[in-house]
Amino acid sequence: MTTTETNHTGEISYPAAGDGGSHDHRSGRAMVCLDVDGTLVDHDGHMSEAVRQVGREVVAAGHTVVVSTGRSLPAVLPVVEALGVTQGYAVCSNGGVTVRIDTSLPARYEVIDRQVFDPAPALHALSDRLPNARYAVETAEGIFLSTERFQDMSFGLAAEGVSFQELTEVSAVRLVVNSHTATSEEFAEAVGGIGLQGVTYSVGWSAWLDIAASGVTKGSSLEVLRDQLGVPLSDVVAVGDGRNDIEMLRWAGRGVAMGQAPEEVVEAADERTAHVNDDGLVPVLRSVLDGDSGR
Repeated sequence: MTTTETNHTGEISYPAAGDGGSHDHRSGRAMVCLDVDGTLVDHDGHMSEAVRQVGREVVAAGHTVVVSTGRSLPAVLPVVEALGVTQGYAVCSNGGVTVRIDTSLPARYEVIDRQVFDPAPALHALSDRLPNARYAVETAEGIFLSTERFQDMSFGLAAEGVSFQELTEVSAVRLVVNSHTATSEEFAEAVGGIGLQGVTYSVGWSAWLDIAASGVTKGSSLEVLRDQLGVPLSDVVAVGDGRNDIEMLRWAGRGVAMGQAPEEVVEAADERTAHVNDDGLVPVLRSVLDGDSGR
């Protein structure tokens, strides 16, 4: 079962277009949706100076930059800060959490939407086929619980070790599964054979699985935001490199795959840029500054 949790006001607080919210999208500007790992930063987590500089130029020019990532919120905030975003939005946990960035707030952001689901059915199905896998759950309260001291940079905070049974008893916005004993091919085959129901999932570069609520992807949450901000789809640019970017790239008015993206990701995009190690994001952002945001 999937539910939607909202902030303390009791309603999702996206400002409608032109209603004076903290960041109204400017007419004639692009909504630029950027994946993090493999797009904004390399696979060691490093953002090059060239990417940082042009990213800040895009923000300063008034374009709406939305960091859109599988990372959880604490691991997203340093990237938002590096880009110089002081008012705007970020979509985290593969669409499970949307936040409004506003550095005047005490926490510098507020969570405006969480897509919550029951991880128990998926956990039980996975444990039968992947008995040696490690599991971590991002809870509705924004904390991480994990088995076997499972920790990853994308969590953004230390995970609390718990039993497998305890993982099945919480509400989740993100479920992560990793196998350190299977190859990526074996892992993908095992996951594909499980037939997970009631969730949305994507297999990563390695033996890694991200699971969100049914129907929830980066693209679905970005579409809600786009609609609320009143941005024409033709003004949306999205850039990514992973299988969890496929829906986002298909949805965007202009979807760009990074040079190292798998073929299925490239097929979902309108164009392909250079490898992340060659700063492939830079020419895309330069084209936004030059006014070429559409297909």
